[in-house]
Amino acid sequence: MLRSLYDWTMNLAAHRHARWGLAGVSFAESSFFPIPPDILLIPMVLAERRNWMTLALICTVASIIGGFAGYLIGALLFDQVAEPILAFYGYSEKFNEFAARYNQWGAWIVLIAGLTPFPYKVITIASGATGLPLPVFMLTSALARGVRFFVVAALLYRFGPPIRAFIEKRLGILFTLFVILLIGGFVVARYLV
Repeated sequence: MLRSLYDWTMNLAAHRHARWGLAGVSFAESSFFPIPPDILLIPMVLAERRNWMTLALICTVASIIGGFAGYLIGALLFDQVAEPILAFYGYSEKFNEFAARYNQWGAWIVLIAGLTPFPYKVITIASGATGLPLPVFMLTSALARGVRFFVVAALLYRFGPPIRAFIEKRLGILFTLFVILLIGGFVVARYLV
């Protein structure tokens, strides 16, 4: 089953509308969607290695725009939209304590969350809700997301065939590891932050 899902994803990554899908997932992940864009970025770079910079740029720009949407959710629609999303991640009760410290360390928080598998939408919404200055948020988001996606794409470009062979050989283990990291990000968001 995993092999057929992997083959399907690789075929989808080479589809003529795959770039729009990558942009859509990157945008959504930064504002409300729980699945990281790496799910599409990785197979797309493996399928189109020569376009790694274009794919990383699409992912980065769409993620920054999605982060701005998340910021607006936090700033303008906190009670109606952001509060239920934060409640979903178990973050509502800690929000006031978090907000007090957030602006002091906001740029570092955005940078770290943007580079890691931490659910980025929590940070984008919190940045808007706590009033982190928009220029600080946008600059830090651009830096963090750009570094993350360009490093991933560059590594895949540089080591593409061996990485693809490694993935195909150890698909079950890598899928399990990915699921553990994804769930771990949600656990960290819910219980430790």
